[in-house]
Formats: sequence, C-alpha cells, structure tokens
Amino acid sequence: MEATLPSYKLRTKLRPLWLSLAIIVVDQISKAMIVATIPLHSIGAVFFDGFLRIIHTRNLAIAFSIGRSLSEQVRTVLFIILPLILLVLLVIYFIKTEDFTRVQRWAVAGIIGGGFGNMIDRLFRPAGVVDFIDVRFYGLFGLERWPTFNVADSSVVVAGIVMAASFILEKGENDE
Repeated sequence: MEATLPSYKLRTKLRPLWLSLAIIVVDQISKAMIVATIPLHSIGAVFFDGFLRIIHTRNLAIAFSIGRSLSEQVRTVLFIILPLILLVLLVIYFIKTEDFTRVQRWAVAGIIGGGFGNMIDRLFRPAGVVDFIDVRFYGLFGLERWPTFNVADSSVVVAGIVMAASFILEKGENDE
C-alpha cells in the first residue's frame, strides 16, 4: 500500500496538467481553423448584433499590442526567451511544490496551457500570434472594441482571476 500512495499523490498532483494540454490543443485547433478559413484582417462571422466578431488578425507584440514598435531582437528576448524560461520554471515549481491548494493548482495549469498556446505561435508563426475573438466594449475606457484575443489569452486571464481570488479568500480565512 505504501508504494502506491506516492504514485497516487503524484498523479493527483499532476492531473491539472491535462487542463494545460486541453487548452493548448483547443487553442491551436481554433487558430488553425481561423488561418484556414478567414483571410488576414477580415471578419469571418458576426454575432449578437456585432457584439462578438470572429476575425483574423496577428499580433507580434503582447497584450494590447504592447511592444509592437520594439526591434525584432528585443521582442525575441522579451516575448519568447524570457516567457519561455518563466513557463518552464512555473512547470517545474508546479511539479515540485506542495504549496498550491487544489484550486490554485488548476488555475496554474490554466496559465501554463495559455502561456504555451501563445508560445507555440511565437515560435512557429512568424507573422505573429493569431488573435480572433473581437468583442464590443461600448466605449468603456475609451475603447469601442476590446483588443482582439484568443483561447490562450482567455485561459491566462480567467485562470489568473481564479488564482487571485483563491489567494484573497485564503487570506480572509487565515485572518479569522
């Protein structure tokens, strides 16, 4: 029985990485479908009276096109090499640590999946990360439309919110 306990514990600990893999697969399939069916800088579909559009655009920078004007060498360091190192370190920490709660472990897996989803684009799509989800933002923060994003971006944001909420709730429980 003792020999199976560590392997069961390890399997339970690593199970959220299936979420990472699922996010990577869904992200890459959705991007491949966009590339194959919608010409670059075109609208492929419109839903809910223009609230949601599926478009095909590329981003050589990071969120909100931050860093677009940087040289290719600087973008390579800032948007490929450093994030790749951080993702690998996050995976190692994820595997080695016992510090995460179950919810935090799933949230970190979502961040890992989204990070690697976009990293695949940065490494294998020289035209940039494929973005295709475009939503109306009704002038909030001076934006008529939110910057276009993809499945990987969504995963990182949602998982990041879950992670932050888990830390806040955990702190609240410890304060009582």
